[in-house]
Amino acid sequence: MLDYKLLHALATVVECGGFERAGDVLGLSQSAVSQRIKALEIRLGQPVLVRHPHLAPTSAGQRLLTHYQQVQLLERDLRGSLPTLDDQSPRLRIAINADSLVTWWAEAVAAICQEEGVLLDLVIEDQDVGLKRLRDGDVAACLCATPQPIAGARCVALGEMHYHPLATPAYIQRYFPQGPTVESFQRAPAIVFGPHDQLQHRFLAQCGFHGHFPYHLCPSSEGFVRLATAGIGYGMMPQLQVGELMASGQLASVAPQHFLTVPLYWHFWRHSGQLIQRLTQHLSPIF
Repeated sequence: MLDYKLLHALATVVECGGFERAGDVLGLSQSAVSQRIKALEIRLGQPVLVRHPHLAPTSAGQRLLTHYQQVQLLERDLRGSLPTLDDQSPRLRIAINADSLVTWWAEAVAAICQEEGVLLDLVIEDQDVGLKRLRDGDVAACLCATPQPIAGARCVALGEMHYHPLATPAYIQRYFPQGPTVESFQRAPAIVFGPHDQLQHRFLAQCGFHGHFPYHLCPSSEGFVRLATAGIGYGMMPQLQVGELMASGQLASVAPQHFLTVPLYWHFWRHSGQLIQRLTQHLSPIF
């Protein structure tokens, strides 16, 4: 039988990104956390963590994390039917893209968080790569742009977000006086959310441009918009977030005939329990 104190230590180390911070969360010394991980590895006869070049679960560790996530959710269902068990507020670790978080997510989950006392542990991840978190056992569910579910998981289509290449009118006049040309794309500084963000590349490919372009990196949805409204760059922004800025004329499209549609899919483990099922009902369909 598995010792769930050891699994809890493994999950905490991975979530915290290190033994010292995990010890703070668990109320243990760093050495005690290390000993729990070592005991788990001795029990399995193989490592559950890779220490270098960065801390990450091994394939065995990933399977244990997935199992632990599911057990946590199933135990929450059991507490609902057996109230004499210790009641704890359920915590859901979910990978979500930043644009969803700053637009529709809070309103969608507010009711279930308030009614059932759910605590959210949100991991900000680009919509193109969030599914890896679920596959690795790091999260119980994720939002991503991939429609194909992984083995043992379900996938529900939630809707679409529309992205436009926006900048201030003054910026457009300076860098795009003749519209979206090759010369403009080569000169105009773009804004890219992060190294995994492909929206800008997809937009440029849609316009027939495949070369190098200058860009700022800004891993913040709010900061992204602030950079654009300050005239520092142009970038792909969700209409849900900047509709008012577009309507007021503070932001305009550098290529009015071009925009991107990004589908959103909700992925979760099939045997995650009733809480995930109820959350899924709150989410589907959103927009």
